[in-house]
Amino acid sequence: MPYIPDFDTDAILSALNVISQKHPEGSPERDVIELAQIALVYPRHIRKEDDFRRFYKEFFEPSFKLKVSHEFATREDADKWLSSGNAKDAERVRIAGKGFMVVQLPGRLTFMSAPLEDEEVEEGESGENSE
Repeated sequence: MPYIPDFDTDAILSALNVISQKHPEGSPERDVIELAQIALVYPRHIRKEDDFRRFYKEFFEPSFKLKVSHEFATREDADKWLSSGNAKDAERVRIAGKGFMVVQLPGRLTFMSAPLEDEEVEEGESGENSE
């Protein structure tokens, strides 16, 4: 996928429209293209186009690093923070030197093992959280 600097949203929407017209109404291809059009309009709708452009640029940045929002010495400290209500779904944290992601489950947040770039992943590590 090539990086398109300073892309024109309207031009992309127009190109996607031309492509979608080549597929019959209700086809999976047309549905996917129309969904992509909606996804491209959404940042404009919520007035977050600049945020989307930053995300798009970062997506192609070869030196992209995951951002770790908090570091905790112990799992107990991390659990206290998690129960404080300040954690957000998909937030990355480090607990006792290991990477984790905050995950929203029905009715609660939990941690899921999610190694960071600088971590050695042990063979057989499942990524599941043992609570």
